[in-house]
Amino acid sequence: MDIWEKLYLSAKSVQNEHRISDYVTAGEVAAAVLSESGRIYTGVCIDTCSTLGICAEHNAIFNMITNGESRIDKVLALMPDGKICAPCGACRELMVQLMSDSYKDIEIMLDYETRTTVKLGDITPEWWI
Repeated sequence: MDIWEKLYLSAKSVQNEHRISDYVTAGEVAAAVLSESGRIYTGVCIDTCSTLGICAEHNAIFNMITNGESRIDKVLALMPDGKICAPCGACRELMVQLMSDSYKDIEIMLDYETRTTVKLGDITPEWWI
């Protein structure tokens, strides 16, 4: 099993779309982050009727930070339909600020079936930082 399959299965294992209240849903999107140490951290999106929610990638990165790590190697985000998506601008911004010296090397999965990846630096060049 390659590392991308491990990341995919880790994200899939926490993806659990459900309604928490009339105003909050969770689990539609799941993410897995591979830290520099080789540990996998997961998270799910939490959507609210205001801007208080959190992306799955943010959640996974915060889980990593909570566990004492701050260096990301790979990121995979899993949509409700089973397809992979690139991180949104806010998630990219978090990764840039977290690893301003080496964010360009973070590998992002774009298509699981074809194993297409891209470096964060290729999709966020010339960042303000």
